[in-house]
Amino acid sequence: MSHLQQKLTLYGLTMIAVGGCIGSGIFVTPAQIADSLPQPALFLGVWVLGGLIALTGALTFSELGGMFPGAGGVYVYLKEAYGEMAGFLYGWAILLVITTGALAGLCVAFAEYMKVFFPDMSENTKTWLAAGTLLTLTGINILGVHISQGISNFFTGLKLLAIGGIVFAGFWFAPPQVAATGFSAGAHLPAQVPTALLTGLIGVLFSMGGWHHASYLAGEAINAPRTVPKAMFLGVLIVISMYLLVNLAYLRLLPIEAIAGSTRVAGDAMNVVAPWGGRVVAIAIALSIFGTISIYTMSAPRIYFAMAKDGIFFRQLAWVHPRWRTPVVAMLVQVVWALAVLFYFRGLFDRIITFVTFLDIAYMGLAGAAVFLLRRRRPEAQRPIKAWGYPVVPAFFVLVSAAFAVNTLLERPAQALPGIGLLLLGWGVFRYFKKYKEPS
Repeated sequence: MSHLQQKLTLYGLTMIAVGGCIGSGIFVTPAQIADSLPQPALFLGVWVLGGLIALTGALTFSELGGMFPGAGGVYVYLKEAYGEMAGFLYGWAILLVITTGALAGLCVAFAEYMKVFFPDMSENTKTWLAAGTLLTLTGINILGVHISQGISNFFTGLKLLAIGGIVFAGFWFAPPQVAATGFSAGAHLPAQVPTALLTGLIGVLFSMGGWHHASYLAGEAINAPRTVPKAMFLGVLIVISMYLLVNLAYLRLLPIEAIAGSTRVAGDAMNVVAPWGGRVVAIAIALSIFGTISIYTMSAPRIYFAMAKDGIFFRQLAWVHPRWRTPVVAMLVQVVWALAVLFYFRGLFDRIITFVTFLDIAYMGLAGAAVFLLRRRRPEAQRPIKAWGYPVVPAFFVLVSAAFAVNTLLERPAQALPGIGLLLLGWGVFRYFKKYKEPS
């Protein structure tokens, strides 16, 4: 069958949008955000701002997903709007920064929650535990694991259960003295509020990342012009609601200074309710992160595999093991580079997510700007889904994404510049493939 089957319902697409967003970030990033914004109203406000960015981005990408419903998502949008090099460099960034960096960050988050059970674990040991986790799951997935869907559902259920437990505890069992003072503590404002908000957005946007995956499936949606925008809108609203509720729960259980000083805020918050609460939620969170790492180690190499099949990447990455039927070379390249990212940033979560989010959001903004470019260049093109609120909504998304990227470059150059350097290297690799393109 040469065409995609249109079977995805509104519910299915909404769950994809929700599942694409909710990862480990909400259990780890509040510390970095509270450190940048040590004022409860701003702390919550930056989550609202992040949700608004995600919502406007989802509405913008719905038009692009309708125009190019086949496959490839952002890779295709950039290639169609700016040329083959832009698409290649995005795929290059996915391999060397975005996906591998996210894998490194997830492994660090997993190891951090393991410290609940091994409190004397050193930072060096934590980094090696993160590396061991990455190697183990890559090895398992190389051998071909056919129960990924069931594992994914199980771990996602644990994640949602943990969020629900934290919200319930925060609103029903918060100590009165903490709940009463949570919004008055840390009342001083940062010296530069706009800069602090953009810096705080690093953790928020890392936690919100993944909303655009639903737009990739527009070609398989029932009544796509109505279903996809609704799914994006509902999915992001659900995520915003869940994130606001869980952060309210954190503030009712811990003063904001304690949130800023915590590396595993969910566990510390639940310890306030009961001495065993932190361990219980830590188990659920660690297992859910473990499941997310497993999914990434298996699914992400398919991107590099596809690029190799297209003849714009090293041909060896398209090799599939004859027995295990997995893209072994692509998976090995991914794990080696993810380990390099892990050790380069010495296992520090905040540095890794800055490295990842800087290029990720910069590319999201560039892809969002493709809506304007393609409307001018291809006014006759079929647009079964049009960006709601055009041009205001796409412009807001693009401008805020650009402001975030510029601020991150200025405020965190040590994490942003390596990504730019890797892009320059990718330019040279692209020129190589254009001149000496290997036959596929």
